[in-house]
Amino acid sequence: MHLEVEMSHLKRIAQLVLIAICVSFGFPVSHVVFAQSDEAANIRQMLESRDAEIKTLLGDGTLGDAQRDKLMDVVNGVIDFEAMGQAALGKHWSDLSEEQRSEFVEVFSDIVRRQSVADLDVYRSKVAYTEIAVEGSKATVETITTYKEADTPVVYEMHNVHDEWLVTDIVLNDVSTAGGYARSFQGLVRKRGFDTLMEKLRARREANS
Repeated sequence: MHLEVEMSHLKRIAQLVLIAICVSFGFPVSHVVFAQSDEAANIRQMLESRDAEIKTLLGDGTLGDAQRDKLMDVVNGVIDFEAMGQAALGKHWSDLSEEQRSEFVEVFSDIVRRQSVADLDVYRSKVAYTEIAVEGSKATVETITTYKEADTPVVYEMHNVHDEWLVTDIVLNDVSTAGGYARSFQGLVRKRGFDTLMEKLRARREANS
């Protein structure tokens, strides 16, 4: 049951990731604080480029299958699913074979990808980017997301991999998504084994297909 709750939370995360990168930076400069660094500027440029591509794909009408598939690619391209999955499994990650790791990341990412385009209404939310701070290969993007008249602070933890900035964790109201998955997934693995976790994740993916 706890895993079902986490999967529901996963859907919310996928939607928030899209919201954060599909809303334009149409806020006055005085209302937004950005770290004065080349990398912070690069991250902002990346988000703005994704915004333009996503808005083009969304258009004003209903998405066709090809547009929906492309949208999933653009949206979820910002997430490092392997890093997030490794954090979720913690010490259990080292016990897995390469084949097991590969399937876990594939199923985990499939769930997010399919749910990320389940509700297009969330894309009308407003997002204020309040700060982009960079330290070495790590970056933190702080935002305020307004959805259905409710403001939610959302922080995106990112890292640089081969000159590409990717999301490794999303923190909502000071609650870490990766930490939530870690408690749920690792608890299930300890009690019932990794195979049981995979059975439940496969079932969730199948239900969403």
